Amino acid sequence: MSQIPKNLTSKHLLNLLKSEKNLNSALSLFDSATQHPGYTHTPAVFHHILRRLSLSDASGKLSPCIGRILDMIKTHKCQCSEDVALTVIKAYSKNSSVDRAVETFQNMSEIFGCRPGIRSYNTLLNAFVVSNQLSKAELFFRSFGTMRVAPNLETYNILIKLACKKRKFEKAKELLNWMWENDFRPDVYGYGTVIDGLAKNGDLSEALNLFDEMSERGVSPDVTCYNILINGFFKNGDFVGANEIWERLIRGSSIYPNVVSYNVMISGLCKCGRFTGALELWDRMRKNERKMDLFTCSSLIYGLFELGNIDGAEAVFGEMIESKVFPDVVVYNALLNGYLRVGKFKKSFELWELMGREGCRNIVSFNIFMRTLFENGMVDEASSLSKLLKDSELNADSTTYGTLVYGFCQNGYLNRAFLVLEEARDKGNDLDAFAYSAMISGLCKEGRLDEAVSVLVQTIKCGGKLNSQVCNALINGFIQASRIKDALMLLNKMDNMNCSPNNVTYNTLIKGLCEAERFAEAYGLVKEMLEKGWKPDMITYSLLLRGLCQGDNIDLALNLWSLVISKGLMPDVTMHNIMIHGLCSVGKTQHGLYLYLNMSQWNCVPNLVTHNTLMEGFYKARDCKNAFVIWARILRGMLQPDIISYNITLKGLCSCNRMSHAILFLHDALSKKIVPTVITWNILVRAVLLEGTST
Repeated sequence: MSQIPKNLTSKHLLNLLKSEKNLNSALSLFDSATQHPGYTHTPAVFHHILRRLSLSDASGKLSPCIGRILDMIKTHKCQCSEDVALTVIKAYSKNSSVDRAVETFQNMSEIFGCRPGIRSYNTLLNAFVVSNQLSKAELFFRSFGTMRVAPNLETYNILIKLACKKRKFEKAKELLNWMWENDFRPDVYGYGTVIDGLAKNGDLSEALNLFDEMSERGVSPDVTCYNILINGFFKNGDFVGANEIWERLIRGSSIYPNVVSYNVMISGLCKCGRFTGALELWDRMRKNERKMDLFTCSSLIYGLFELGNIDGAEAVFGEMIESKVFPDVVVYNALLNGYLRVGKFKKSFELWELMGREGCRNIVSFNIFMRTLFENGMVDEASSLSKLLKDSELNADSTTYGTLVYGFCQNGYLNRAFLVLEEARDKGNDLDAFAYSAMISGLCKEGRLDEAVSVLVQTIKCGGKLNSQVCNALINGFIQASRIKDALMLLNKMDNMNCSPNNVTYNTLIKGLCEAERFAEAYGLVKEMLEKGWKPDMITYSLLLRGLCQGDNIDLALNLWSLVISKGLMPDVTMHNIMIHGLCSVGKTQHGLYLYLNMSQWNCVPNLVTHNTLMEGFYKARDCKNAFVIWARILRGMLQPDIISYNITLKGLCSCNRMSHAILFLHDALSKKIVPTVITWNILVRAVLLEGTST
């Protein structure tokens, strides 16, 4: 720390404080000067030390220091400008101490000897907005008129931010228009705030309209506005929209992409699977001498691994080191995840050791490594990693416990998964539904249904968060064990457990009931779904339709078909195939043909299964003529008959005593290099034997 001279002046102290880079040393120097005989701090010194505190990352912990300095200013009756007061208000606001900011604002005259001006009002108004105290912000703005404070451009920008926070985007746009009409020329900040709000809300078309309006009204968008739109389009999965904004940015004469622009584009392209484009952009970034940062590197490493370009990922990492862009834990995690995904376990372990030496492991690192080890059956290695985590200073999170539970369950170590589950509960860690459903599914697979029920009960008792995924796992277990009564009871209890059933719940039950030939109950579940306002999906109807057809409940199946159509749903090819098969199986081939011929009205194209099903139905009815018509339609529709098509034809022709035709079809199959199966030869051998017996 610098030495204080005997004849200390405020100018000298200010120079000493500015040269002192360490905040704690600067504070010690300030305190020593306070005790120095014949010296009194000036507003400039107070302003400097308060600004240093406000800019420090540890400002939250240093609030008592700020309070002590304010007491000093007040005691010495040091007349300070509004700038000093603003520094304090901003410092408190930055660290979520809005109440202290309000207290400082209210006592400005008493503490600093100055009255609050519009800048102080705006700073406090912004503090309310940033801290989401929106009602207080609105109330405070109303006081502007009472205090005869004239709002300025900054005030209206804050009000625009307030409207966007409340998702009242129309009000925000009205404010912009009002500003134009009342000679408050909106700036890029005001427009950018609304564009950002609309983009985050997913309303990209309106955000783009506002972006275009800026240029039309003579407000030049800055690079941040472009970045907001590009990021918004990528988050909506709209690569075309993002690319159009990027092209507009690079074609512009006055605005140039910054490192954030490149990062947003590279990250977005990687997430859209356009890794080659991301690499091309990286090359352009380097040619334009834009320095890559950690975000760029982690995005590229991720993208290159997704592309399978391990050498490229390693090259990016190497270039980082050469450019003295030192990797952080996010970059290391991207590299670790990449090595693990492509099965480079030796390199993964080497990198893991390096991360340990560099002190660059976090809980995400452990979660990534353990998850992949479990996925590859490396249970002992994953267990060793979990022990290492316990010995470290890091704390396991819900993802960690979920990974361990799921990993042990998937690898058949249910008892170890149980221990992890109990440990998580003992530590008050909230496990997600993924972990509970994995535990319950694992127990159900081993037939330990009572223990699975116990897990569900304990989850509820411990206040665990249930969702349909957890209950569905147990319902599926009950169905697999033919305990349909228990499955239905759980369905009825789900609402009371604040866990609403979903389509998967009903589909699981419907499938189980159909397999148990309890078709009336399955049909009743579909009606229950409709009564409760649920919308059965095509899977629901297909499951029930298949069950009804397999149980020869054709009339009920036809009623269900009519119900599907009445609900405005469009039967897909799977549903058509199920229904045609059901009709043909009970000899209603003409009904099946009618459905087939009318598939186009549902924008549904028959596939090979459709033709095979109908052709088999005609052969069973000994209607070779129509069966031949369907064969011709297969060829005309540019479909390639498979061995199933030929087997159906061979069996049908043989049953109609048309062996010569069957032999021709066999030769046709062989000429097209379609290999006969055991079923093919069985059909032909049986036909020959029967023909020999009859003669």
